[in-house]
Amino acid sequence: MKAILQDLSYAEMQDLAVSLGEKPFRARQLFEGLTQGKTISGISSISKALKEKLLETYEDCAISVQEKFLSADGTEKYLFRLADGNLIEGVLMKYKYGYTQCVSTQVGCRMGCTFCASTLNGLIRNLTAGEILSQILLVNALHKDDAVGQGKESRAVTNVVLMGSGEPLDNYDNVVKFLRNVTAKEGLGISARNISLSTCGIVPKMYELAKENIPLNLTVSLHATCDEDRKRTMPVAKAYKIEDILKACQHYFDVTGRRYYFEYTLIDGENCDEQHADALIKLLKGKPCHVNLIRLNEVKERHLKALGEKQAYRFLGRLEKGGLSATLRRQIGVDIGGACGQLRASYLKEQ
Repeated sequence: MKAILQDLSYAEMQDLAVSLGEKPFRARQLFEGLTQGKTISGISSISKALKEKLLETYEDCAISVQEKFLSADGTEKYLFRLADGNLIEGVLMKYKYGYTQCVSTQVGCRMGCTFCASTLNGLIRNLTAGEILSQILLVNALHKDDAVGQGKESRAVTNVVLMGSGEPLDNYDNVVKFLRNVTAKEGLGISARNISLSTCGIVPKMYELAKENIPLNLTVSLHATCDEDRKRTMPVAKAYKIEDILKACQHYFDVTGRRYYFEYTLIDGENCDEQHADALIKLLKGKPCHVNLIRLNEVKERHLKALGEKQAYRFLGRLEKGGLSATLRRQIGVDIGGACGQLRASYLKEQ
């Protein structure tokens, strides 16, 4: 597999152009073409000779759509094929305020969370910064008629969540470079405040992220109120205690001024009775955080059951009454396997 040109920052693109004997302005043409979701061979503003030079080292097409599914609620699920043939997936969610894209950061995942299909086949490899970015560039290009804004600020995808297949902080360097490239004014220029990064709680990397000066929304998958319960569904809990995670979250708030978020998947018979609600209130009340309750998207290989809607709202009401800021996430894309890893896992099984 060749390198991915989308990995490069604008400054690196300028250095590349000069190293190939081109004027520095060629970097702008390259960067703009790639930002529009074009392949190298499809950028009309550069010469055939430059294209040939680039294609000796770089993949022409970093990512393509293998399959696309449309939900009754308008949600779109993509199975993407990478240049080396590996498959990842992503989701485009349409809201009144704009389009939010959920991107993958790894091919597979090694975290082993029992409610997630991403881990079923383990971790294959990390994605490069350019492969993460290319997911957005491709979907933007497919939805160019839905773009908002003017000129280079025009784009369909306005919000990004790193919540697809993979653990973002397990691919730290590539993810940070992606964040710098996707927020760069020369490229998509998406505000870091419109980006959410979801982690299962790799504590040392949470401290590192706070130093990066990228004021994104930090979200931690909690899903339990004590370490012993968390270990049953999340192997990472054997390495990092909830107490350690809370300290890392508070540090993130102290450094960035950004409140943090907790995801709490409601698993019937596991973590969502009144006692668990009261324990969650005791754990988080008074902290600068928000709790996103999620009704489980069932993965048949995992044999875990989702909580009913009425019970989910009862759990939410108890949290709110206890003084927590909380919401119950609207279920979308259920009819197309919208949860992390479901589409890739089913495709691989069929193959």
